[in-house]
Amino acid sequence: MDIIEEKKTEFPAFNFIDGELLLVNKPYRWTSFDVVSKIRNSLKPLKLKVGHAGTLDPLATGLLIICTGKLTKKIDDYQAQEKEYTGTMVLGATTPSYDLETEVNETFDISAITESAIYLACADFIGEIAQFPPAFSALRVDGERVYHKARRGEAVELKARDITITSFEITRIELPELDFKVVCSKGTYIRSLVYDFGRKLNNGAYLSRLRRTRSGDFCIEKAFEVMELSGHIKSLRDNESL
Repeated sequence: MDIIEEKKTEFPAFNFIDGELLLVNKPYRWTSFDVVSKIRNSLKPLKLKVGHAGTLDPLATGLLIICTGKLTKKIDDYQAQEKEYTGTMVLGATTPSYDLETEVNETFDISAITESAIYLACADFIGEIAQFPPAFSALRVDGERVYHKARRGEAVELKARDITITSFEITRIELPELDFKVVCSKGTYIRSLVYDFGRKLNNGAYLSRLRRTRSGDFCIEKAFEVMELSGHIKSLRDNESL
């Protein structure tokens, strides 16, 4: 019988106090703050600043940049970098949150949608466009997260913001599902892009899967799993090697 060796993650020598940039694969249903809290708690009793460069929704996975110590001063620089995402949208329906957080509230007939219409619709989103954030978002209005107001059924007027879509590619068509890849600027809401894409087809669409694969020059292939990284940091702490 062949012996299969378990692959072990190779960690570099960390210097958390002077500042570390950690690439983490955010798990499904974790908030970005959950990841930050996990790393911060692993570093105790060191009282270090820990923050992330670019929020991912709880239902999204993928690359989250975590900064520690003095490197937290550069979070805005990392957050401003171009992003790449892959995902899946479902045509023929909408949800209030534009994703799977809420139930379907409207359905549409997709029988007339053609592949050529799908590819043509993509082209209309390339370049600088105005985009409205989702009502279920982490933006603050009057000091409160918008999603809290949305969950209470309160109407909130959100302003459009200018974003840039560098590329928008459909990678699989198996209706009602479409797989896609997007390269975009900071501040882009992929849920809103999907919703607007459905409207462009005189139809509906919602996001069913999203993964951030790149931020600037940092790629998901170099990211650590949260629990592995946390465990490694704790072992360094226990061995007084932090």
